[in-house]
Amino acid sequence: MSHFNDFNNAQVAKLPNHLKQFIVAQNYEKYTPIDQAVWRYVMRQNYSYLKNVAYYPYIKGLQRAGLSIEHIPDLQTMNDNLGKIGWGAVTVDGFIPPAAFMEYQAYRVLVIAADIRQINHIEYTPAPDIIHESAGHAPIIADTDYNNYLSYFGSIGAKAMFSAKDFELYEAIRKLSILKEAVDADEVQIAKAEKELRYISENMGEPSEMALLGRLHWWTVEYGLIGTLENPKIYGAGLLSSIGESATCMQNNVEKIWYNIDTINYAYDITKPQPQLFVTETFQNLIDVLETFANTMAFRKGGTESIMKAISCKNVATAVYSSGLQVSGVFTDIGVGTKDEVTFIKTTGASALAFNGKQLSGHGKDYHADGFSSPVGRLKDAAKALEDCSTAELQALGIITGKKTELVFESGIKVIGVVKDIITESNKLLLIAFKDCTVTERNGNILFKPEWGIYDMAIGETIVSVFNGAADKDAYEEITLISNEKTHQIAYDDKTLKLHGLYQTVREIRESGEGLDKLAEIFAQLKSNHRQDWLCALEILEIIYHKKIYHQLEKEIQVYLEIKAGRELDHTKLISDGLHVIKNPVSQLITED
Repeated sequence: MSHFNDFNNAQVAKLPNHLKQFIVAQNYEKYTPIDQAVWRYVMRQNYSYLKNVAYYPYIKGLQRAGLSIEHIPDLQTMNDNLGKIGWGAVTVDGFIPPAAFMEYQAYRVLVIAADIRQINHIEYTPAPDIIHESAGHAPIIADTDYNNYLSYFGSIGAKAMFSAKDFELYEAIRKLSILKEAVDADEVQIAKAEKELRYISENMGEPSEMALLGRLHWWTVEYGLIGTLENPKIYGAGLLSSIGESATCMQNNVEKIWYNIDTINYAYDITKPQPQLFVTETFQNLIDVLETFANTMAFRKGGTESIMKAISCKNVATAVYSSGLQVSGVFTDIGVGTKDEVTFIKTTGASALAFNGKQLSGHGKDYHADGFSSPVGRLKDAAKALEDCSTAELQALGIITGKKTELVFESGIKVIGVVKDIITESNKLLLIAFKDCTVTERNGNILFKPEWGIYDMAIGETIVSVFNGAADKDAYEEITLISNEKTHQIAYDDKTLKLHGLYQTVREIRESGEGLDKLAEIFAQLKSNHRQDWLCALEILEIIYHKKIYHQLEKEIQVYLEIKAGRELDHTKLISDGLHVIKNPVSQLITED
């Protein structure tokens, strides 16, 4: 994994393998001169507007995270800077599963999509990109209260239970975003994918824990405001990185509401501007609301309702017995007693047992390939819970290695077999393995027969916690560490390469102050060979406007852009915003922020 060149950041080095598998190399050289110009355009627009409405001094925040207005950020520079505040950053390919995204946050690592939006999606992109992730999330990451909230949210979110529908929704969103950002996008396929996504999102049913947490994340991390209802400031990354919505969100028609636990009742639509936004007085309030919600979640509650959530998610989850034993697998069945308590649990397919997040030796998914089932509860007439029994107390119950024994639970489940093995950890009995074992329910229904092999019986009076995913993810998941060999270099035609060359020359002239006499010729080439382009002409205008030279050329470009803005509706706002920033420069302010 050393080829990711990211281990000189302590937080990234700590990541477990199941998270490292999503990391891709940034491949900085793949960014074209147009990509660099897109970054600079968006960042100048952002700064021009956000200097008045962003909560955190925007430029100071960017600098602390290793970012600048002038260049797409280099991951190593970001890591060197973020490392000083106990964070790190990695680049990934587009959308990654929500639970993994949350876990990265828990490890204090920012996940940044390596790609940058195409120029035709400059205002808003359906796919995650480096502008949203770094220009949105990074500037306020240096605020301690905020980054504590972010990592705490990650640790709670990583345990949240999904519904089966959430997984379908994630796949549909990822598919659509990839189609939309493809260079050779197929309109028919896009329309079909949009229809599928609409159908899934309109039929989600009861929101899962993850869906509700998703709302809290959306209304805080992505679209949050802080301060007072009358004069709030922006801290949400979705607003900080959207040139359009950061301006419109402050208007009176967007209702401002205090942020509290009731916010989970507000669903959101990713495709439309937000009808309301939520204001928090402090970042500590965000943590308090999250804590209130966490207390309702399966990982803190356990019990019947939580196992039911695991069954309905149809994906791998973990149930924790009161002994500390963790059972990971796809839950398919539950036994419930007269007081609504769990009496029995069952998984189907590959399952594994763990303690404290570490898989028990010999109890991985190869050994439990066909599922796992076990009673839950206390033995009939027992003075204490089985997990708390000493060796002498176990012997008094007839639980002795090599001896046949019969155990009857309060639920009526009966286990008869020869004790083969007893596993304890930290003075807790976790597991008894039986040979020649029969397990029956009170009604005589057979749960296990001797010919099925060894019966591993989990020990624990109650199920105290249920959470998403496997307990020991590194041991359980199929980890394919993705190599950085396959860089998706796009093959550009000659005309596009020539345009890249013009952008590059303009940048060099701006940065060095030399070669100004070439600008008229570059503009002539843009006019004759690259009529669709607008951004390069803007960049030339910016140089000559500020140098106060070539007044005739300045007028010519100004008229050219104004006519373009009038004719090309897609470019009207982009060009007029670009002209505004040239005439109301931000460059002097940048050093003073």
